[in-house]
Amino acid sequence: MRHNKHHASLGVTVEHRRAMMSNLAASLITHGRIKTTLTKAKALRPFIEKVITKAKQAAAKTDPKDALHLRRLAHSDVRDETALTLLFNEKHKEFTNRNGGYTRIYKLGAQRLGDAAELALIEFVKADDTGYKKSKGKKAAKAKKAKAPKAEAETAAPAAAEATPETKA
Repeated sequence: MRHNKHHASLGVTVEHRRAMMSNLAASLITHGRIKTTLTKAKALRPFIEKVITKAKQAAAKTDPKDALHLRRLAHSDVRDETALTLLFNEKHKEFTNRNGGYTRIYKLGAQRLGDAAELALIEFVKADDTGYKKSKGKKAAKAKKAKAPKAEAETAAPAAAEATPETKA
C-alpha cells in the first residue's frame, strides 16, 4: 500500500531526505533566504511551513508544557537547536498575521553547471507583504479592449440612424 508516500523522493533514501530537509530548513531559518534546486525548494516548502505553524501554535499556548511539546515535535523535524531557538523565540512573530504561505520560491532561470539542475531561491515572505495580483491573461485583456470600442460603436449607430431620417423628411 502507498500510505503516506505523497512527497518528492528527490532520488535519495528516506533517511537522507529527512536529513536534507532538516539541514535546508535550518539554513532557511538562520539566513532567511537560500539558493537551491527547484525540486528541493518545492519539497522544502511544505516541510518548513509545518514547522513554522508549530512555532506559532507554541507561542499561542498559555501552558508551558504544551509549548514544550510543540517545540519537541519541531525538533524531531529540524535537528538544529540554534535554528529552532531562533524560530521559536524571534522569527515566529513575523508570521502571526499570516495564515500559511510563509515562503516564496523564485525561479532563477539558471542551471547548475555540474548537472544542469534548475536553480531557485526560496525565502520567507515578510509579514506585511500582500503579494502580487495575477493578471487575468492576454485573452481577457484583448476581449475587454474589443468590447469597449464595439459598445461605443453600437451606441453611436442608433443615434446616427435616427438623425438621417429627420434630415430626409
